[in-house]
Amino acid sequence: MAAMHLAPTSHPTPLRFSPLNRAMALTRSLRVCSVAANKDASCYIPAAPILLPDGPWKQIPGGVTAAEGFRAAGMFGGLRAKGEKPDLALVVCDVDAISAGSFTTNVVAAAPVLYCRSTLQHSKTARAVLINAGQANAATGDAGYQDLIECVNSTAKLLQVKPEKVLVESTGVIGQRIKKDALLNSLPDLVLSLSPTIEGADSAAVAITTTDLVSKSVAIEAEVGGSNIRVGGMAKGSGMIHPNMATMLGVVTTDAHVTSEIWREMVQIAVSRSFNQITVDGDTSTNDTVIALASGLSRSSGISSLNSSEGKQLQACLDGVMQGLAKSIAWDGEGATCLIEVNVSGTDNEAEAAKIARAVASSSLVKAAVYGRDPNWGRIACAVGYSGIRFQQNDLQILLGDILLMDGGQPQPFDRTRASAYLKKAGEVHGSVEIHISVGDGPGKGQAWGCDLSYDYVKINAEYTT
Repeated sequence: MAAMHLAPTSHPTPLRFSPLNRAMALTRSLRVCSVAANKDASCYIPAAPILLPDGPWKQIPGGVTAAEGFRAAGMFGGLRAKGEKPDLALVVCDVDAISAGSFTTNVVAAAPVLYCRSTLQHSKTARAVLINAGQANAATGDAGYQDLIECVNSTAKLLQVKPEKVLVESTGVIGQRIKKDALLNSLPDLVLSLSPTIEGADSAAVAITTTDLVSKSVAIEAEVGGSNIRVGGMAKGSGMIHPNMATMLGVVTTDAHVTSEIWREMVQIAVSRSFNQITVDGDTSTNDTVIALASGLSRSSGISSLNSSEGKQLQACLDGVMQGLAKSIAWDGEGATCLIEVNVSGTDNEAEAAKIARAVASSSLVKAAVYGRDPNWGRIACAVGYSGIRFQQNDLQILLGDILLMDGGQPQPFDRTRASAYLKKAGEVHGSVEIHISVGDGPGKGQAWGCDLSYDYVKINAEYTT
């Protein structure tokens, strides 16, 4: 049965963060409110604008707790170097959930990445994801890995599950071990705070952030195989964002009923269309992790084939949620004033279009031009050309928004003042800049997302540990 078409929810007015006030906003976001896990998460930082693509779903509240069977909590555990913003999160499923994960390709992989990779190889299900902010627990050797194991064992004992059912994500300063004592002392209160409510999801989404100015959380409801299912998620990321995999942390949940093999394949496909298509600064982190859990508690029939109508419907839902989160990460790029969306068409296949889109979104020269409100389309053409995808130069077409800059491989007359105003307006409201590229008449289409490159990016990262 085809998916029920639900009118897409309109996007809220974007939050305004100019590059000049980003550092001040970051300081303000760390103000002391209350360390209680059940306090309003917006007390610390606001939520990101919802950037879901259009699709056959309805946006709903709830994030990681929207799907049946999931609870979450976030609290301050004393792991951060400064402030009292929540820094410890836990997402739990009431049943064994089909599990999948995607991880960084960085050889210097953090202890939680090594642990989760190994655990997922030996177990098809999981019950919990423990996440800390403050210390990355990367490049910490055997001692850092043993810290992680102690945290896993303590969490499993409190939840009354086997240790291999607990997965871990960490974010923070590389080379620093987890503040183990603080984490272990906080675990009983964290477990007691678990809730299936929107507040539980929101507190967890805030607790996993670092330099983020906004928390990222989204959920949808759609019809799959004649039954309603829900998919939700949360993510963090603002700097060290580049494909291989996305430089970020994320947890995605659903109550759809799906086999392990199909779920894991779906997750990899969705990651390739979302988190692997965003870039802020060209740096791939040591800790990139996305964990996806499927409780199977909806009344949907089991999905055992990617190519079935139900499989395609669930894949679309998963793609939509991950793309919404990925776009929020790029929107919140360190020092950024706007989101850059690159749309490519005319290639032989999706992978080629995606590669071209990544090249343009990753270009420091393109990003700097957008920040300078300079419609220098030559930088776009250059990035398309070095992407590694072959095409006929005379087929190249480039648009900035709806302004045609290049067509048939030839420069076109255009109103430079209008084009600059388009970029300026996007920056003033922290909106979106759209770049449309065509390289031929092939069926391949792809997207990538990035942000402009401002002076504040250097300031934020120059002072990261000082």
